[in-house]
Amino acid sequence: MKQFFKYVLATLTGLVLFGILSFVLLLGALFVLASSADKEVTVASNSVLEIKLDKPLAERESRSSLASLISSQADDIGLEQVKEAIGRAKDDGDIRGILLNVELVQGGMASLEEIRDALLDFKKSGKFIVSYADAQSEKSYYLASVANKIYLNPQGALEFNGLSSETYYYKNLFDKLGVEPYIFRVGSFKSAVEPYFRTSMSDSARLQTSSFLNSLNDYMLGHVATARRIPGPRLKVISDSMLVHNADDAKRLGLVTNLGYYDQATDYIKGKLGVAKDKKLSTIDLSDYAKNSEDETLGNNRIAVIYAEGDIVTGKGSGSSIGSTRFAEAIRKARMDDKVKAVVLRVNSPGGSSLASDIIYREVVLTKKVKPIVCSMSDVAASGGYFIAMACDTIVAHPNTITGSIGVFGVLPNIGPFLSEKIGVTTDRVKTGEFSDIPTITRPLTAYEKQQLQQEVDRIYADFTTKAAQGRHMPVERLRRLASGRVWSGSEAKARGLVDVLGSMDDALRIAARRAKLKEGDYSLQRLPRQKTFVESMFSGLNEEVRLRMVKQEMGALYPMYEQYQKLTQMRGVQARMPFEMTIE
Repeated sequence: MKQFFKYVLATLTGLVLFGILSFVLLLGALFVLASSADKEVTVASNSVLEIKLDKPLAERESRSSLASLISSQADDIGLEQVKEAIGRAKDDGDIRGILLNVELVQGGMASLEEIRDALLDFKKSGKFIVSYADAQSEKSYYLASVANKIYLNPQGALEFNGLSSETYYYKNLFDKLGVEPYIFRVGSFKSAVEPYFRTSMSDSARLQTSSFLNSLNDYMLGHVATARRIPGPRLKVISDSMLVHNADDAKRLGLVTNLGYYDQATDYIKGKLGVAKDKKLSTIDLSDYAKNSEDETLGNNRIAVIYAEGDIVTGKGSGSSIGSTRFAEAIRKARMDDKVKAVVLRVNSPGGSSLASDIIYREVVLTKKVKPIVCSMSDVAASGGYFIAMACDTIVAHPNTITGSIGVFGVLPNIGPFLSEKIGVTTDRVKTGEFSDIPTITRPLTAYEKQQLQQEVDRIYADFTTKAAQGRHMPVERLRRLASGRVWSGSEAKARGLVDVLGSMDDALRIAARRAKLKEGDYSLQRLPRQKTFVESMFSGLNEEVRLRMVKQEMGALYPMYEQYQKLTQMRGVQARMPFEMTIE
């Protein structure tokens, strides 16, 4: 027996030592990878910058590469990094041109507009842009349309048939399950809750969706027509009639300049650069080139850029959400810092918790009293996203931004029938007062309870619209005619006074600098909230980050529905959220 325990102890000791050694080796490997990621990449002369955009496009690139070390799921691409890299390539003597290799762009229309503008600015240097794709979506072609040469695989396809938006409805599912959703909302256009009690779009939802989709589509067609020198009415017919069925159609109609394979596109570039066809073309990938960005040096004159991206939630939130505590602290930090002369709030959010939105709004109001604060709207700044923006001195939006949706709603399901009739679970309760169990999801609401909940939603809506009217300097009755939860494109919102200027993030920075009496080059940018470093990411949230990436990779196209379910289960209190989860294709 003594011998047995001796062997067991030796084995356990060996396992512990092995575990410690493995951890130390893993730690060392991670630090080596982290340090190598920061090394500057050498750019050879006569090179071409290759831009693929084959990962999800975010406002800021995630600084942690932990999950990518464990999972093959791609990281995101930061919009600010893409723009900075293109701008630097414009003045880089070693970069002679850009090879744009984009097929299925995972980004919103306003983000693509910023990249497209950067590409147009790049062309002013006299350098070339060549685009190649095996197949292209509508959004990726919008980027490619600026290229000097557009190559499409001869057997490839080009989607050019207009924009669409599809919504899922769950009423029949709820009926089958025995779930009764109680809906509390204000405004005929606040259709966020329609999927829970309807089987199709209401007339008002169809009206607003048709309006802003056509606004976005007309804007896109106008710019493509200019880039490809095709008359606007002719391009509209090509799109509406879906005249492009294959690569030959795209070439014949003038949407692309060449039908060819990747090697033929690169051979053309070699000819431009004077490189023999049997020699290798010197290219540098966007992610590698972006590593050469100069470290942020903060001076005494700063403009704080606060990136608000994702759903708005109470508390600190996460890297993919706007936590009221964390963002209130970021705005407060910028307000209290004497070196920060102005603030730009960059919003890319469909909204979320009305309480969280109001907490952030309050910090914007306080900041506005002591220094300029300008909002730059990205792809979406709707409902709660509009709430946190509406007090800014100036609101800048792209023509194809989705904004407005000034309205609120609440949903409280009764799952009692599902529990008792479907799975055989019953409930009972003891209360100290008549309403002690409110809110509850296991019994029907009384008429009085429903009335009280609706009154609370009405009160929050009145508060929302009153504050919006104050921020927009218009009578509240006029503001409410533009509200009711209706969604607008940036162009529509500008025409109605909901935004002040149509422009980009760069335009917002220029406005903020001018209001703070700062000249170009006399200030630095301080980006908030501060992102976690590689080391910090190693010890916080790794398991959750990896889990989400693996779930997303496993579920594939079904992941958005899972994500919608997760959002629904995490909603707390009254919501100021866009009318629907929307992907424009």
